Amino acid sequence: MLQRYWFGDVDEEGCRTAGTDPAALAERAATLRTGMDSFVPIDWEVARDCGVVRTREEYVDLLRSVCTTLARKRIAQSYQGRDVELLQMVRMLDELDNVINLLQERAAEWYQVTNPSFSRKYRSLPAKKMLGIIRKGARGGLSDVADEIDRLAGTRSRLMREVSARADEVMPNTSALIGGLVAARLLSKAGGLETLARMPGSTIQVIGSERALFSHLRGGTPPPKHGIIFQHRRVHNAPRPVRGRVARVLAAKLAIAARLDYYRGEAVPEFLKSAQAQIDEAGVEA
Repeated sequence: MLQRYWFGDVDEEGCRTAGTDPAALAERAATLRTGMDSFVPIDWEVARDCGVVRTREEYVDLLRSVCTTLARKRIAQSYQGRDVELLQMVRMLDELDNVINLLQERAAEWYQVTNPSFSRKYRSLPAKKMLGIIRKGARGGLSDVADEIDRLAGTRSRLMREVSARADEVMPNTSALIGGLVAARLLSKAGGLETLARMPGSTIQVIGSERALFSHLRGGTPPPKHGIIFQHRRVHNAPRPVRGRVARVLAAKLAIAARLDYYRGEAVPEFLKSAQAQIDEAGVEA
């Protein structure tokens, strides 16, 4: 029976080598599909008898080169996905949020030391207004920090617009249902468009609510009804009695939208019109 290996074909009549070029052998290895029920392990001596190598060290070195070549090729292919750059953009946006929030907290604490009248009442103000108060009264290093926070906030706003626009290109159907920014965050949490496209609506519904889900599984607390999709107005503006129903319908349509985005890569007006109507209907109280 013929057995195909990365270095050649072996049968009762002998071995037919596939050469020693790592790139060619890597392409051959990528095409091999052998079920474990018919797989027959062999010793390196078979490759030696085929004339591919002379020693075990040469066999290991050639196999390492083939595996490295194959890994590099697959890594390069993974970076060619339409969603790869969007993933990095969203993650950078999240990091900017973390940095800005941390710097604002530290700046408020520093300013309160030099201005005791800066009480909790001021610190409860919106971040931009609180930062404006600090910038007016700060001096020296604190003033520089406040200016840097303001600059980072501007960078974040510009990046947020870019993320939304890029999501409209990569995920046209998903973005049309929930907006580019929320769609991009769903993509980031899922880990990629392919992964998101394979998820059922029930999973998409609770993406981003991992803590509440684990609390439900461990402690018996009520299960979460929504995760990231709560950021969308269709969910958080829905009347409380029907909010869970809206989240379920929206998540079900998002599951279809993600598949359309992954396999078609373009907006499907007929689907979007029908989905929007069903989501609107779900938000109407009985």
